[in-house]
Amino acid sequence: MFSPERHRQLLRLLAEHGRLSLSEAVSRLAVSAATIRRDFTYLAKTGRALRAHGALLPIDSGLAEPRYSRKAGRAVALKANLGRFTASLLPEHGHIFIDAGTTALEVGRALMDRPALRLYTNSLSFLELAPEARATVIALGGEVRPLGLALTGALTHHWLQNLRFDAAVIGASGLDLSDGASTTETSEAAVKTEALRRATRRLLVAHAEKWAHPAALLFAPWSTFTDFVTNQSLTRTERIILGASGLCIHSLP
Repeated sequence: MFSPERHRQLLRLLAEHGRLSLSEAVSRLAVSAATIRRDFTYLAKTGRALRAHGALLPIDSGLAEPRYSRKAGRAVALKANLGRFTASLLPEHGHIFIDAGTTALEVGRALMDRPALRLYTNSLSFLELAPEARATVIALGGEVRPLGLALTGALTHHWLQNLRFDAAVIGASGLDLSDGASTTETSEAAVKTEALRRATRRLLVAHAEKWAHPAALLFAPWSTFTDFVTNQSLTRTERIILGASGLCIHSLP
């Protein structure tokens, strides 16, 4: 099969499934993984699709991200429940990083009344709550990313490189059983990665709509995290796969 025909087949499969993994493309087209990687790269370079970690995504699903105000209005009670449960896993004193994002915000909200905690964050929404907190809330400096109301960039990294956390609470834009946690924007991915690297306990908190809907930028495989808090109803097979990475799964009803 010549490359133009392979490209047409790949785009057809992508349109049908919404996401096309490398292994699936190899199986469907009966060609080598190296050939499919070259095809994925070509389709991404020519603007016909987006390249993600080990997969191809439709052009309209890539870095698209709803505004924070839209995300904040989704599943409010559910996120609050996830936040309270995640907070119950965390200590009464110590140093904790709270990620930007609407679900991580609820974890921070549930920790605010613990006076012996020091809560570090790049979330502008959480910083707005700081005057009400009994815990000490510390802002990481950086550039404001309006879409996600997050502080990112070189200054944020400078702060992070001088800190250690007892725990980091991290959100995600998408989750994939094989790959792990992903997001939509490079600067936020970099902050998440560095915070995880500097934390002893690493908690991923995400509601069920993120499951099996990976975003374009993988920022951490499952093995990076110590805990996964979600309301996703996981199958026995999914639990076995996730558990193999040493992950402690907390699946709320």
